[in-house]
Amino acid sequence: QVQLVESGGGLVQPGGSLRLSCTASGDINDIRAMNWYRQPPGKLRELVAASTAHGVTDYVDSVKGRFTVSRDNAKNTAFLQMNSLKPEDTAVYYCHFNVQTAPGGGYELYWGQGTQVTVSS
Repeated sequence: QVQLVESGGGLVQPGGSLRLSCTASGDINDIRAMNWYRQPPGKLRELVAASTAHGVTDYVDSVKGRFTVSRDNAKNTAFLQMNSLKPEDTAVYYCHFNVQTAPGGGYELYWGQGTQVTVSS
């Protein structure tokens, strides 16, 4: 089994910064994608930032230039640095990893438990 544990959410004023972390534990042989999603109140979950094992990253237009996704493959951990936060960034943020649990096996998708980010004065 694989578990993803997130941390780093909280309340921040507009213009502030937060750094989210997500660490995978359990039977892990390899992790391909380490992505971040968010779900604002009353809205659908959306992909915010994506990263591949080779360091390729991509972002939804609304966070480009403000958010940065990074990863520490040795520690099975992804980070989301969020700067210049806006009230519209308020959401529950989820990490989403594509994990191989055994050599030669397939990859499966796992979600973190979610962490609340609230941007308000």
